[in-house]
Formats: sequence, structure tokens, C-alpha cells
Amino acid sequence: MSDAHAPALDVAIIGAGPAGATAAAILLRYNPALRVAMIEKEKFPRPHIGESQLPGISAILDEMGVWDKVEAANFPIKLGASYTWGRNQDVWDFDFYPVEQFKDEPRPARFEGQRRFTAFQVDREVYDTILAEHAVSMGARWRQETLVREVMIEDDRVTGLRLDSGEIVTARYYIDASGTVGVLRRALNIDVTIPEELKNIAVWSYWDNAEWAVKIGVGGTRVQVRSLPYGWVWFIPMGPTKASVGLICPAEHYRKTGHKPEDLYLRALADQKEIAALLSKARQYRPIESTKDWSQVAARLVGENWFVVGEAAGFADPILAAGMTLAHTSARDAAYTILELDRKELPRKWLLARFDEKNRNNIRQHIQFAQFWYASNGCFTDLQEHCSAIAKEAGMKLDPRRAWQWLAQGGFATEAIDSPTFGSFDLGSSKQIVEWFSGEASAFELDKYNVYKLNLTGATKDALGNLADGRIARIDCYRRGPKVLPVTGYYKIIIDALKHTRDSRTIITSIQQHIAATRPEHERWHHLSKVLQTIEAMLVEGWVLGSVDPKQPMPRISKGGGRLIRSNEDGKRAAAARDQASNTPPGAAQ
Repeated sequence: MSDAHAPALDVAIIGAGPAGATAAAILLRYNPALRVAMIEKEKFPRPHIGESQLPGISAILDEMGVWDKVEAANFPIKLGASYTWGRNQDVWDFDFYPVEQFKDEPRPARFEGQRRFTAFQVDREVYDTILAEHAVSMGARWRQETLVREVMIEDDRVTGLRLDSGEIVTARYYIDASGTVGVLRRALNIDVTIPEELKNIAVWSYWDNAEWAVKIGVGGTRVQVRSLPYGWVWFIPMGPTKASVGLICPAEHYRKTGHKPEDLYLRALADQKEIAALLSKARQYRPIESTKDWSQVAARLVGENWFVVGEAAGFADPILAAGMTLAHTSARDAAYTILELDRKELPRKWLLARFDEKNRNNIRQHIQFAQFWYASNGCFTDLQEHCSAIAKEAGMKLDPRRAWQWLAQGGFATEAIDSPTFGSFDLGSSKQIVEWFSGEASAFELDKYNVYKLNLTGATKDALGNLADGRIARIDCYRRGPKVLPVTGYYKIIIDALKHTRDSRTIITSIQQHIAATRPEHERWHHLSKVLQTIEAMLVEGWVLGSVDPKQPMPRISKGGGRLIRSNEDGKRAAAARDQASNTPPGAAQ
């Protein structure tokens, strides 16, 4: 694979997990002539933690051309999660798609309709192998049980990878997808920022003959997240009877207990009665494992000919289940950037800076949201000082208005260019979580006004990148301090509407009519909620100024997130109504 004069490869990828396989598949989909190799230290299949996904991954799997293979593996469909979290022991559900609208359909199913709004819960041994083998089927080379012993560097340029065999691999570009090991990142001496208060440990194992807590139609379920006084437990269905079950607790608390990780784990399973019931007839079929679980973000993710993606770039606490999403999205972004660098049609400096800024901001945003989750969890009765320290460290007040202002500081256009999000949660859901945790309602800004005015004072024009069909398109945007206003997607819909009228009811009514005329009925709720959330984001960030015309009525707007947050009892009633309407056999929904 080496040559004394020219690189033997176009792209060398360290690691063949989801990030490495995604980068390889995306590169080869849009340029099959590329010479791409994944260099993996382990032998697949191999077990790996991190089974729970978010819906954004599904679109990437479809783009990679691997959706059908993943769907054929019959992994459980994730409709959302059920939480014991917040100010008390109430159980609440958090769904990506309304359970009462989820229709039974044969599997494997296509990536369309309701499946665009759901996610998977995967057995990583199977999932990671499917992805890596798919990249190979597209033309990638895959070297397993091959360790990168040395990253050869000249200034800020990688010149080769020395393998444990002594062989030197050379490439035009290098991608570090090696996970928390960060092979290339460490060789380049790139610092990482680690929030002290999010230094946790994870202890987990796998169980057979476990009960699913929730069954929804054909293959649908929710992850269970249950708080304890000293941490929280996850229960992730991975198949008809298999489950991943783990404990997260602060590393400092773990040290103070003096317990071994396995003792702490078994105590947690006994203490959490709901989880204990699900495992009452189950058999643990793998040893208990543990690892440090520290949120972190690298100081930079790109250089002259290298990129850092996935957990090598950073890690956000698993309470948000975003690890796999960050891995897939950053790897896709790196592949797109390399494709554009080869075309030489866009400014090199802009491409690299865009990649670094976007992906580091994504990780930071998830960490910031995780800080809020922990600081506001009243269920952590043994960790009150710890939670208070998180809030103090962030300078964060926990009443809904101030918490919302604190979260909004990072901007809502970080993750998605076409609509506001925060930590992989849409804006409406994020605000609902803030209110749920605080126990207090906080008015939406768009409730307060019936006149809107676009405000670009002090803003400068710039460009963001929109990734689609193998190309990065430069999209106009406005910048004002850390805030960004993209002129695309739902933002552009609002900007264009404001050119014709300032009346809030006229704007919202016209958008409702447009959605009704152009979107399928089952998608209308999603698009309307996105429009309302975008108006809210623009008001919060000052891109829209609101006022009141006393001569005009105030708008009556039904809000909410693309994910539905409600009590567990309300969720059960919705599921029961769905089953009754669809004549689902008894026992299919519990």
C-alpha cells in the first residue's frame, strides 16, 4: 500500500466503526474512483456500547445506500424514550412520532412516511459489521486487526501511518475515526476540553430473556431511562428478548463509595424496581464492563490534510443518546469536504473552517444541554451538591426563563441549516424539557406579539454550507456575534413572508395553507411545528422584533415539538387508542 513518491491511497481512515464506514461509503457513493481504506485494530464482529440512535441517522443510512440492509436486520424501531427525570419521580414519555399515528406495517420497510421520523436500537456487533461490509461492497479496502503504531507528521501535515507490521500507509487525506482513543488527534497533540462536572463512569452488561417495557405495533418500542439518587440506568431493547442495560454515575461519587464497578451496577439494578422487573427472568450473557464516560470536545478537528470525526472529535453525555448521531454526521461532513476539496471549486480555507466550526459547535451544544439535564434533576438526591456545582459552573439559573436564555446563547442554527435545533432536539421539545424540569411554565415569545419585523441591524453577510447530493452549496446567512441566520429552509420561509406583511396571523395562516396544499396529511403537523419554532427562534435571537397592535387580535397558536412530551399515563392512553382503532391484537401494546 505504500509508494516512495506518490500516496498509495486517496483517503486513509483510522477505524471502521460507524464513523469510519460512513465516511468511506459517502466518499465512494459520489466518487467510486477514489482509493479508500479503513484500518481497524479489532476483528469484526465485536461488541460495542452505544446502541440507541436518533432519527437523523436514518437519512444518512439511506444516503449511504445501506438502509435496506440495516432494516433487514430487524432491529427494534425506536419511537422515543421513557424517562424518570426532573424534579420528582414522575414518568414521562418523549416520542419522535405520535404513537397514536404510528401504523403497523410489514418489515422490512422502506425509508419513507413514518419511518423518516423514527430511529433504530441496534446490536452494535451486527450494525457495525453491516456498515463496514457495505463500505467494502462499494469499493473500500478494510484491514482488520491492524494497529496504527505511529502517525507520521511534518508540521501540521500527516505524511503516513506506520502500522504494527512496520508497513507505512500513505494517502492524500487522513480521517481519524478511531473513537475515544483519538489516534491521530493525540499524535497531533490537540487539546480537549473536559467539563469537570460531566466526568462520569458507565457500567453495563447485556441480558437475554428480558421483557420489553413497551411494545408499539410492529417492532416499535421506547428506551427506558430511570433516575436513581446517585445516577441513572438505561434499558435499551436490542431484539425480541435482548437488552443493553447500563448505569451512569459521577466518577467522584463512584470513588467515594469504594465499591467495585460490578457491585455498584448490581446494586443499581436492584434499586431501580422498574428495571429489576424487566430483568426478573433475564440472564446476563456478557461480563459486566465499565469505562470512563467523560464529555469532551477537541480544540480543532481539521488540518492541512486530516480530519477528526466521531468520538475522536468529542463526546456528549449519553443522556441525550447523541453519540451515534455525532459520529455519522461528522463523518459524512468530512467526506463531503474532501469531495469538494478535490473539485477545487470552493475556497479551501472556507471549507476547512466551516467543517471545524460546525462540528465543534455541535458537540459543545450537546454538552451544554447535558449540563442542564444534570443540574436540574431533582431525582439525584445523593448528588445535590454535584448538581448545584454544575449550575454554578455554567452560571445558569434553573428557572425556565433564565435557563432558556442560557441555552439560547449558543445559537439555534448550529446543527441544522434549515431549522432551529438544540442538542439534536427541536426547539419546541427543548423548551418543553426546560419547563418540565423547572415545573414552571414559560411563555413562548411568539405568544406575546401580533406584529413581526425582520431585524438585521448590526449583522454582516456570510455563507454557510448545505450538504446534499454529494455537494456543499454555499448558502447566504447573516451573522451577529455568535448568532447565525441562514437564508434557507424554514428561516427563508419566514424571511420571505416578512417581506409581504408584518401581521402574525396573516403570516401563519398563509403558511398553514401552503403546508396543507403541498404536504401529505401525516407530515403537516411536523412542518407547521417547525415553522412556529423557527419564528420563536428568530424572536429569541433578535432576528425578528415583536410588537403588539391593539387593533388586531392576538394569534392563537398550538405549539409543541416535533417530539411529543407527555406523562407516561397519557402516552399509554394514546397507545391504547391506537391499538383499538387499528384492531391490534391484545398484548401488542403494553
